[in-house]
Amino acid sequence: MEELKFLEEQQVASELIKRVEEFRSQYEVVPETAGRIVKPSIPFYGKDILEMAIAGLLKGENLLLTGPKATGKNILAENLAYIFNRPAYNVSFHVNTNSGDLIGTDTFVDNEVKLRKGTIYQCAEYGGFGILDEINMAKNDAVSVLHATLDYRRSIDVPGYDKIDLHPAARFIGTMNYGYAGTKELNEALVSRFLVIDMPAQTEESLEFIFRRMFPNIKENARTQFIGVFLDLQLKATNSEISTKPLDLRGLLAAMKIVETGLSPRKAVTMGVVNKTFDTPGILAKAGCQVSIITDAPVIPQQYLPLCAGLAVKAGMDPFQALQAITLNPARHLGVADRVGSLEVGKDADIAIFEGNPLRDIQCKTKAVFVNGQQVSKG
Repeated sequence: MEELKFLEEQQVASELIKRVEEFRSQYEVVPETAGRIVKPSIPFYGKDILEMAIAGLLKGENLLLTGPKATGKNILAENLAYIFNRPAYNVSFHVNTNSGDLIGTDTFVDNEVKLRKGTIYQCAEYGGFGILDEINMAKNDAVSVLHATLDYRRSIDVPGYDKIDLHPAARFIGTMNYGYAGTKELNEALVSRFLVIDMPAQTEESLEFIFRRMFPNIKENARTQFIGVFLDLQLKATNSEISTKPLDLRGLLAAMKIVETGLSPRKAVTMGVVNKTFDTPGILAKAGCQVSIITDAPVIPQQYLPLCAGLAVKAGMDPFQALQAITLNPARHLGVADRVGSLEVGKDADIAIFEGNPLRDIQCKTKAVFVNGQQVSKG
């Protein structure tokens, strides 16, 4: 079977491949969901991980994929839905996700109150693979409605409507990444409803597989250089030398695509990787450069300067150097450091007083502002 050929190439157990073929034959796809079966743009590489995931899904279990950024959690989830020939239903969790988003809400149609089915409801009804992206960003009361869906009951009970049982082919694959803003530990009750797979970091071998499959005609030295860039970024992010923002496999692959149009690799990598991070100010400051951070006002108003400095601190810049980057250093660059930029005798008494640290708390309020020693604002 052509769709499963890449499993054979990775020498996935033949018995598992055979049982996947039987699964595909047993559960037909209804025409209205056929558009949700999409061949992934990026193939997943990893024999052991594939075998564990396939074995769990064949036995009716749900999966929770955990691990750092760029380990291929979403890529694996998309590949599994395609391997099993099931429509994929994606839910991107966030702090405001509620149970109505997942199960459904009442709506008014033709003078009647009807259920507008949520993503999880549709997945359960049509036997899809539900991909629960960043599930640890949702509040516990939102995901608690999934307990009966994910455990042995395999059902959805919507208040005011009949309970429905899950289609026998329905499965759910959660992904989670610790460290993103808004993420938290999942409660034990929810975790117990999944088999957990800890995703390993990308290797030169796995990247070679992906790059060769996606770009068979690219020059050998170009492929080697791009793989080297990713592995270097991965190592630096692991060692906390840089943030994880530039560690973006999809961005690097997108850069590879636009190189094929004739754009220089340097410009392509800048678009796909470099421009996604606030690491640059901290790296330059550590190298001894005098760094200024600006907002390009009036496009982004000047009051967001502390936020920009805070993002640089989050990416590894020293907090004091970040403060200098929006005060003393710009004054030096403009040649007015003899008057402004720091609190010193003889300089203009331009002072802002905050109730907290504006580089760490975006909701920090301004208590007072003085210009030339005169108070012009009071919080």
